[in-house]
Amino acid sequence: MNSAQHLLRSQRDLLLSLTLDHPAPLLRWLRDAEVLSPAHYLSLLERSPSNAVAQAMEMVCATEESSQKFLQVLREVQDYYCRDLQLWVERHCREGVSKPAPEPLKVEEKKPKGFAKLFKGKSKGFTLTTEAKAKEQLRPSRSLKLANLRVPISAHKTTLLKRTEQLKCYSEGEGVASNSASHIEIRYTDLFVTEDDDCVDSSKHEYFDLASRRARIYVHQACQRIQPCHLLDPQGTSGRPPKRVKVKGIAGIGKSVAVQRLVYEWAIGKNMREFTCIFDLRFRELNLIEAPLSLFELLGERFRYLKEALPDLFTSPSSLLFILDGLDEFKFTLDWNSPDKNIDFRSKVPVSELMVALIKGSLLPEASVILTTRPSTEAPKRFFQRCSVVLGFEEDQVKEYTTKFYKDGKVAEKVYDYILNNDSLFVLSFIPLYCYIICTAMAEFFSSENPDAGDSKSLDLNPPRTVSEVYFCYLFTAIKHHALRGSAERSTSRSEVLSLAKQQLTKLGKLAYENLLQKKIMFSRADLEKYDVTPGDLQSTFLCQILQPVEEETVEMFSFFHLTVQEHLASLYCAVNLFSQEDIIQALDLWCFGLRPPSSTAAPLRNTDINMDQLESLQMFTRFFFGMLRARLAGQLDGLEVSPMEQGDGIPTRLGLWFQEQFKHGELKNQASLNLLHCLMEFHMKEATSLVAPEIKKLYLFKMKLSVVDCAAMHYVLQFSPHKLQELNLGYSNIGNRGLKRLWPILHRCESLYLRYNCLDRQAAILESAVLKSNECQVKKLFMCGNNLGPDGVLELWNALEHNTTVEELYLDITGITERGTENIVHCLSKNKALKTLTIVGNDIGEVGRARLRELEKCRPGLRIIANFVDDLGLLQAYLDWVEEIREDRDQMDSVKNADALQSVLRGLQVAEEQVETGENAEKAKELKKNILDLLESSTNLTGGRHVM
Repeated sequence: MNSAQHLLRSQRDLLLSLTLDHPAPLLRWLRDAEVLSPAHYLSLLERSPSNAVAQAMEMVCATEESSQKFLQVLREVQDYYCRDLQLWVERHCREGVSKPAPEPLKVEEKKPKGFAKLFKGKSKGFTLTTEAKAKEQLRPSRSLKLANLRVPISAHKTTLLKRTEQLKCYSEGEGVASNSASHIEIRYTDLFVTEDDDCVDSSKHEYFDLASRRARIYVHQACQRIQPCHLLDPQGTSGRPPKRVKVKGIAGIGKSVAVQRLVYEWAIGKNMREFTCIFDLRFRELNLIEAPLSLFELLGERFRYLKEALPDLFTSPSSLLFILDGLDEFKFTLDWNSPDKNIDFRSKVPVSELMVALIKGSLLPEASVILTTRPSTEAPKRFFQRCSVVLGFEEDQVKEYTTKFYKDGKVAEKVYDYILNNDSLFVLSFIPLYCYIICTAMAEFFSSENPDAGDSKSLDLNPPRTVSEVYFCYLFTAIKHHALRGSAERSTSRSEVLSLAKQQLTKLGKLAYENLLQKKIMFSRADLEKYDVTPGDLQSTFLCQILQPVEEETVEMFSFFHLTVQEHLASLYCAVNLFSQEDIIQALDLWCFGLRPPSSTAAPLRNTDINMDQLESLQMFTRFFFGMLRARLAGQLDGLEVSPMEQGDGIPTRLGLWFQEQFKHGELKNQASLNLLHCLMEFHMKEATSLVAPEIKKLYLFKMKLSVVDCAAMHYVLQFSPHKLQELNLGYSNIGNRGLKRLWPILHRCESLYLRYNCLDRQAAILESAVLKSNECQVKKLFMCGNNLGPDGVLELWNALEHNTTVEELYLDITGITERGTENIVHCLSKNKALKTLTIVGNDIGEVGRARLRELEKCRPGLRIIANFVDDLGLLQAYLDWVEEIREDRDQMDSVKNADALQSVLRGLQVAEEQVETGENAEKAKELKKNILDLLESSTNLTGGRHVM
């Protein structure tokens, strides 16, 4: 062999034929060896296997250096390929060969025999066959057991690679969206997580719980970015990797895709290499196991080609990783409090006990386990060394995902800009599956391949603005693609297109609605047939885009591919099957407050068996309903209607009166109030909103963890009120600068404005200063405590107050004010005659700052300034109550951490101790200091030795 380059050129066609069956391992290793650039690598993944390998070989043969690297890579990846390639490597790459050619692998699909005894229903398995027996010579460092494992583990990796290299795509229609690449290397976008506080209200809709968690993540707070392979990295002071990890997140947030990426990276040999074997098990499959069985039997049937290797694998459990995906879908009850049983991998127990033992660590404690689940499913934190919550994308990842989704960079940029400038879409886009739905819906409007793009002809709609409009555009896109495969033309009107799908949408909507009331999201073939939905149709019609078969190896079940798709179809069904104002009012009373209708002929109001505890879970559905009702009143659902709406013109007014009644006389909880505001925004009809807004005198959303779209809903409704708002309490809601900016046009009308601990900074102070300078300002009380306004921000406030005539009380505790922040306080506030109380404790203003306050007190004898904790006994008691509240409500600690609030209070108390040593106030100050130190210590213990402040 004169050179590697000459060898490869002469053997090119042979190597092509030996590697084109599965080029992924070869291409990935070539990329990591820098033979292929990242961009070239991704472009090859979009090509056919033969074309991809041919292109790679052409690049490799260009230089001797790249040819040498290719031979090195080929030695590393030979186990993924056939016996002939391994013999080629052995023959041509003798120098430096680190391992002998292994047994050739072939993975065949076979129907199981013994598996039917374990599972109800059909099952598919994989059987390993060998074409010849390999005679291996092991390196001295390898054990005989490891050598025996090499062949089955290679088969396992090959099988996992083929299973995990493609991301599921829910759209099979024509157009840009369906043509976008779905290889995991191309489409996968990193997620990020935060530590889990394990505080979940299971009655709340998943989306709102996520919104609460997201609201606590800020630019200046360090977020732990997740790459799946780092879930088992050492953490804390111990330096030991966690053995049991829980990953929770709502449907569509990316849990399963994240662990799919993990499995893919291990199978291709690039990550998690400390594990000899990874077993991925899905609880959907485990649902079919009725008889007791052992872990050995379970794995032997699930991974048939590993059956003979399992005894050797179990001798080294620390090298095994179990991935248990989708605990929320497990139908069996898990008894977390049962005493641990003395069982091993051959002990036969019910599958629920087997899973509990594996998760708790009473079975194979040295093995590693990653469990994924939804937030509402119990999996006690005490059994895990790491608990995390997947929060979806950050803003940069939304842009990255959009760029990857569209092949046309200009289209991607237009769609991203549109998302960025629309609050509703912006907030939704952080959830990966929502981002997919948005991108699919937008393709019709922005695609350069669509001759109708950019105008309303394509869908007879404008680009979507609200959540319900996004989903309707997505649904309509699917319907249109289905309908146009038949006799319809591209110019077919919207109503004709809808009429083609009317019958199937009605059946599907009824299935969605009636099961939504029962919180049922998984359907058997019998469930579908009950609603006359034919599973066979799902494969060949547009319905495959809406109702997605759960393609498991051992079970046939169906589900809407996301809960919100089920909710949207349910709302569409109700919008076209409620025929009168009375029907709509009765339906709203049912969905929002659990009031059963006395009698009705409307289909959605018959057989309404609903649990009062589930009402909060219907909130997204009610928002969708108002969006679809608006679409019906606007004539956008023509073609689906069964019969015309009675007195349709009067519906906005009638609904306005219904909303008015709820705000005027109803005792609404925080979440219920917010949901009604969102419903009004989705309805988006001035006739209704103008009746409601004047009745909202106070809005109390304390500790609601609001998103920018929540702020948009508040602004939309309150802008229609001509009156002042007596109180707007957004304390501990973490709205941030973006949320405050969304509310800014209505803030001047709030008499009492509570913005405590909202992650606001100098930019927020500038916004609020503009409010205070306004001639229309009606603000009397302003609470800005716990926001990092800093000296520059507070200087803006002093300037604004110089000529303000309305503000009587101003609270600026713990806002980062320094000595410099007091420079113009005397000049500005000495001219202000309205301000009566100024609280400025917890700020390090220094001796010069305190001297300026004393000077201000002389200029303004009517102004009470509280700058020291010991100045006011009531203030000390308020802070004692506050610390106790934080102790009881760990959620609140997130807001407090961002402001470094507790440390600021401690510094303020230190100053107070130097000034006042005795008396009741001094004793209260000492008590407060002790309680804060105890709280900080307990928080440190809870986080495994990591300081929370």
